[in-house]
Amino acid sequence: MEETKLFLITYLAAFIGVVPPGLVNMTVAKTCVEKGKRNGFYVAIGAGIVILIQAFIAVLLAKYIFDNPIVRRILLRAGLVIFCILAVYFFIQARHKKGINHNKQKANANSVFKGMLIAALNVFPIPYFVAIAGTMNLSGGMEYDWSLNIAFTLAACAGSFTALYIYVVLFDKIEKKAESFAKYSNYFMAGLMLILIGVALVRIFNS
Repeated sequence: MEETKLFLITYLAAFIGVVPPGLVNMTVAKTCVEKGKRNGFYVAIGAGIVILIQAFIAVLLAKYIFDNPIVRRILLRAGLVIFCILAVYFFIQARHKKGINHNKQKANANSVFKGMLIAALNVFPIPYFVAIAGTMNLSGGMEYDWSLNIAFTLAACAGSFTALYIYVVLFDKIEKKAESFAKYSNYFMAGLMLILIGVALVRIFNS
């Protein structure tokens, strides 16, 4: 019963966290437009694998992170560097974008690895899942067994993957405006990175 409650709450929280446009879901949408829906689905699978690992790490380290402000600052600084690199990358990509290449490639392992790489670069889920774990009291206080940790991890992965899959399903609507989407998506991603840089700086100074 406790596992079911934890699973449902974590699933909903993870789903809501991924629904807004972000690094991973926008990559899934871009892949659908440029390489076809199946490749976009494979990117979502690759991202889901990494999110599963991130959620597991988060639930195990929740108490340690909450009790060590130095660790929080290190994570924030690492995220800041990654966001800066990604902002420059997407801006360069946007400047060199010349229309859209509808390259409907056969889905393969490369798309899975692409999803894993993008999800690994996106460090935000770890502190997000840590915060959820803390809210669900998985960071301390009560002595939970492994079943709750596993339920939390699976729910976080399932909720995130569901949101990513919605982006794949809605690909048909995105494809109708593929030209404009391809033109502005990289600029959007660069802008998103700038926002995350600002958030990271505020959190670093406040900590």
